[in-house]
Amino acid sequence: MIPKITYKFSGKIWKRGTTGGWHFISLPISITTEIRTQNQWMEEGWGRLKTTAKIQDLEWETAIWYDTKHATYLLPVKASVRQKLKLQIDDNIKVSLSV
Repeated sequence: MIPKITYKFSGKIWKRGTTGGWHFISLPISITTEIRTQNQWMEEGWGRLKTTAKIQDLEWETAIWYDTKHATYLLPVKASVRQKLKLQIDDNIKVSLSV
């Protein structure tokens, strides 16, 4: 088993599209560069990379996706997480991400 590296950063929640669109937090470019340099070989289809995310005291298994338009990974924040933590679009969120 490969040991995981934990990255900590802050980012704003944003929404792609309109009704029913996905909510994301974009990873900082510096963290994206480091993750891609060391872990791109583990990516699955569409630049998907399995990870564990933590916001406040809530931790969940998820994946980040590489967005070629913005040259960064995107962390999806599912509705159940947003509802439980009362997160809104444009909230600046502290994230811990283990890859």
